Amino acid sequence: MAERPGRARRAGRARRVGLAAAAAVVAVGGAAVIAAAVLSGAGTPAYTILPRPGQVIRRGQRLYEVDGGPVALFYGRRPEWRALSLGVADGPDVAQLDANLIALGYATSAGLPVGNAFTDATAAAVEQWQAATGQAVTGVVAAGQVAYAPGPLRVTSVSAGLGTPVQPGVAVLTATSPRPVVDVPLPVSQEYLVHRGEAVTVTMPDGTAAGGRVRAISAVATDAAGGASPGPPGASPGPGSPGSAPGGGAPGGGAASATVNVVVRLSHPAVAGHLDQAPVTVSIVSASVHGVLAVPVSALVALAGGGYAVEVDQGRSLHLVAVHTGLFGQTLVQVSGSGLRPGMRVEVPAP
Repeated sequence: MAERPGRARRAGRARRVGLAAAAAVVAVGGAAVIAAAVLSGAGTPAYTILPRPGQVIRRGQRLYEVDGGPVALFYGRRPEWRALSLGVADGPDVAQLDANLIALGYATSAGLPVGNAFTDATAAAVEQWQAATGQAVTGVVAAGQVAYAPGPLRVTSVSAGLGTPVQPGVAVLTATSPRPVVDVPLPVSQEYLVHRGEAVTVTMPDGTAAGGRVRAISAVATDAAGGASPGPPGASPGPGSPGSAPGGGAPGGGAASATVNVVVRLSHPAVAGHLDQAPVTVSIVSASVHGVLAVPVSALVALAGGGYAVEVDQGRSLHLVAVHTGLFGQTLVQVSGSGLRPGMRVEVPAP
């Protein structure tokens, strides 16, 4: 009950609030890369048209041009590796071609069932496509006439030059998806915080906060050097476990520094602006409570016998009130205890 003269202090208040514990899953200085997918194109003689950086190219559009002949972008995960025409061996690359011709409107699914065989219907659809795009109508898709990517591309850089000869196997350009995503190297110790489909907050380099959702979580942990980690992800501590604080990571390699890759999709891609790559910070709310009594975290006093108390300011004296702590926010902590009421002044250290 006695006053403690000479001690620097200031007053805080106990009040009812809602609290959210937000864990930063990218440490300050850690970089998340806005998704990149690299495309390599190859053709013959020389480049006559090339895209410009920042240009978005979609299915069926010209990606670049070789000797006056367009190389079109088709969607698919299998790279082009051979010419396709009547008589070629069956293969999934034929089915991929069929799907694109149908999507572009040069055939219908009824008239051209998607399959591994290059049929007369496939050849007819190819001829329709060639005629519509000003190409020689042959019914044959020559090697180098199309390039495949999983989806639309936003050109980030062009390594080839106009008029320069085509060098097979050398990249023509690099590109990303036009819809930015965030790759987060999440410490395995924080893996329990994140679940697929959960909402997150992404803080951009200029401080703008943007919403997003977790799209995918890798099942493979890697160490700081990029190799597979010997530490199993199942060894991650749960909520409240020692070492599970946001940003906490033990020094050294191995399991202590292991991370899993988390892919976050932005709710409003336009917030990324013109950025192709940028360091960002991703936060996720791990727990929340509403209408609880809270005090500044710095008001907590550790008791010799264990537990915590707060010093209630009663004018000329201070009185210790034992409390039970609950959820910790950034600056406030949930507390409960007999004799503690909203509006009471509690002592906190002076800054």
